Amino acid sequence: MFNPKSKSEALGEISTPSGSASLIGAGTALKGDITSNGDIRIDGTLDGNIHCTAKVVIGANGTVNGDINGQQADIMGKVAGSIKVKDLLQLKGGSTVTGNLHAAKLQIEPSASFNGECHMTQNVASMPPPKIEKDSVKAAS
Repeated sequence: MFNPKSKSEALGEISTPSGSASLIGAGTALKGDITSNGDIRIDGTLDGNIHCTAKVVIGANGTVNGDINGQQADIMGKVAGSIKVKDLLQLKGGSTVTGNLHAAKLQIEPSASFNGECHMTQNVASMPPPKIEKDSVKAAS
């Protein structure tokens, strides 16, 4: 009654304008890469990469062993791999991420675990790899 969020938003569910989203349910294990033009939610296990032009949600029981690329991402489960999103990346409470993060905006809850590097830029897709010049690194004598 007093909460402006809908029930689906409060439960962390995703919705698309067409009302469809791809779901990998709990107890399901997949090996291979996934490409999607719509939202995708992983509550099972994926050994592979995710390439999505919309929102990626990794549920509390979800596990991804691979890289994630998308517009937005909400991580509640476990990810071992880099995450690149063009907009907002949220690491929810209880999530575990081992890998590098690339996002325009980042939100990490206090009980989330993250081990890797974080790169924040407005244009994640066109970000060049870092360059290390030999002349700038000098041995101490």
